[in-house]
Amino acid sequence: MDIAALLTSAGINIAVCVVLFSFYSVLRKQPSNVNVYFGRRLASQHSRRIDLCLERFVPSPSWILKAWETSEDEILAIGGLDAVVFVRILVFSIRVFSIAAVICTVLVLPVNYHGKDRMRKNIPFESLEVFTIENVKEGSKWLWAHCLALYVITFSACALLYFEYKSITNLRLLHIIGSPPNPSHFTILVRSIPSSSEESYCETVKKFFSYYHASTYLSHQMVYKSGTVQKLKDDAEHMCKVLRDASLEKTCKPGFMQCCSSGAATNSFKKISNEMDSKHGRTGYTDMNLDTRKKECAAAFVFFKSRYAALMAAQILQTSNPMLWVTDVAPEPHDVYWSNICIPYRQLWIRKIATLVASVAFMLVFLIPVTFVQGLTQLDKLQKMFPFLTGMLKKNIVNQVVTGYLPSVILVLFLCAVPPVMILFSSVEGSISRSARKKSACCKVLYFTIWNVFFVNVFTGSVISQLSVFSSVTDLPAQLAKAVPAQATFFTTYILSSGWASLACEVMQIFPLLCNLFQRFILRLKDDALDGSLSFPYHTEVPRVLLFGFLGFTCSILAPLMLPFLLIYFFLAYLVYRNQIINVYITKYDSGGLYWPIAHNTTVFALLFAQLIALGVFGLKRSSVASGFTIPLLIGTLLFHQYCRQRFLPVFKSNSAQILIDMDQRDEHGERMEEIYEHLRSAYNQISLMPHASSQPECFSHHEDKESGQSSEDMEKGKEVNQKDRPRPVQRSLSSSSDKAVLGVK
Repeated sequence: MDIAALLTSAGINIAVCVVLFSFYSVLRKQPSNVNVYFGRRLASQHSRRIDLCLERFVPSPSWILKAWETSEDEILAIGGLDAVVFVRILVFSIRVFSIAAVICTVLVLPVNYHGKDRMRKNIPFESLEVFTIENVKEGSKWLWAHCLALYVITFSACALLYFEYKSITNLRLLHIIGSPPNPSHFTILVRSIPSSSEESYCETVKKFFSYYHASTYLSHQMVYKSGTVQKLKDDAEHMCKVLRDASLEKTCKPGFMQCCSSGAATNSFKKISNEMDSKHGRTGYTDMNLDTRKKECAAAFVFFKSRYAALMAAQILQTSNPMLWVTDVAPEPHDVYWSNICIPYRQLWIRKIATLVASVAFMLVFLIPVTFVQGLTQLDKLQKMFPFLTGMLKKNIVNQVVTGYLPSVILVLFLCAVPPVMILFSSVEGSISRSARKKSACCKVLYFTIWNVFFVNVFTGSVISQLSVFSSVTDLPAQLAKAVPAQATFFTTYILSSGWASLACEVMQIFPLLCNLFQRFILRLKDDALDGSLSFPYHTEVPRVLLFGFLGFTCSILAPLMLPFLLIYFFLAYLVYRNQIINVYITKYDSGGLYWPIAHNTTVFALLFAQLIALGVFGLKRSSVASGFTIPLLIGTLLFHQYCRQRFLPVFKSNSAQILIDMDQRDEHGERMEEIYEHLRSAYNQISLMPHASSQPECFSHHEDKESGQSSEDMEKGKEVNQKDRPRPVQRSLSSSSDKAVLGVK
């Protein structure tokens, strides 16, 4: 590929972006599209007033200024900590690749271009390979420039990663301390409750926690079966009861008339009627209890009197059998993924293995379109496969479009099917919260895109040849050193097609816009079905941003011509995604910034992989000095990563006892505990999943101090026994301190 083909691809993508951004600036002002482009504001303010004026039909950059001026505190209030973390990922990428672009453009690019003595061409007709490290001759003394650039990029990235990790960790702690009382801090999720023929799950849970957590147990809320099949079954049973009651009323009417006409005494009728009513009431109450027991799952939300007690109960092993009474920290009420809570705990490991096998199989199947796409980048192979295209491919315009634009576009279209498949796999896997499901899908999409976009494209050819590349692990650095620089041009066009164009499509919201137009002008419906229904697609956008960062680190010193295009993408992404967070996406749940460890791990892996490829390239170029200086860089990066894992990662895995105890004492001194306990009654209400919940008794049990005695084996199995007095645990106390003292910030 030459510079002309690259400029053709860039020109097409720039035109697409300009057109779509202009359309967006006009469409967002139309009253009929307010539910598409201002869904979050509609959900929060319920206002759709837009003045009618000529300005509505003129493109304007006002949305760019608004996105730029919005502060981080406003982003935190609007989109939560996850939105702040996502914006921080973009800011980190802008900073580190600005440094990389300057050092590589000034130092590395001239060395690559003048690496060999050859006949120069005009810049538009130069091949892109002359700007890569392939153009540097073996044994060149100028390879120290690449090694120096690698050191600068690595040190800059590690320093920025450290400060961002530290800042986001403090933000997470402050978010926990400063937020209003969260029901999930007092709640644990209990699964794999042992079944008993003598009592319901509700009674079993109450007796178990009243015995083993007598001083801290507050109450519990059972989880009931839900889903489409269960709803249909409940509807059928409800209709049967209605028809049965109707038939009973019809059969009773003749007897009532005969009783009245026979002149019988009034009190005798009342006596029979009262007996029948009492019998019917007892039967109805028994049937209702039986129906409730049938719908109970072996799972429950258990509430405790303090945050610290809930944390301890969630982390310790409840019984000697780890497959019974399994406890986890409960997700936030709006974050609960109800349909997965009723999955039997013993099935989870089978589901995880099945989804892993399905993901690997999907990756292997995806080799077919990726191999086809790579065939388009090599015209000699394409002409051999399709001889009738030889004449057409000799035209310059067709040649530039086919090699510079078409392959990346086809790959992007195929990759559109990946996020829905991975979110389905994560649902089948058994995640108990929606944020955990989206986080799991994010990891799957990230691994999938790095494998298929980078590794499979690097080792081009047939599927057999791609598998044979990995047959010799010892030759992997040398193979990567040969293959990565050759594919750097394709990655540059991929950034243009998948990066720039995807941002234009994101801001346009093409699918919701088409749905809105179909709903309004075809179906003639006035109700807005999209109001507040879109949440931020972290499982799609986080992997895309991290993939571009991976490509940038890997190819920074190998093909520095990519960095300016990559930097433009991150600047556009910063504006576009801030606009979407402010106006479009509504925050229904928040993971508490758990996407940053994924970003940190991916960045460190990209640095290590770039250093490994550089080590192989320096070896092929016979530069022993550069190779020797790269090895300490690998060791230093690994040590830095291990330090960050020990210093920051535990904060993202669990809440600290110090903070929770201080929060409990603060609420006790403020006499807010009773208000919190009252709020827990309705926090995890499952009414929406039970069609006739109002006519059924729900199991919400409060702990009552009673005396009984039970053996641990009977309690584990859920059998009813008497209760004994148990000594209460020693009360823990900790001197209160300010929030900044808790965080260790002066």
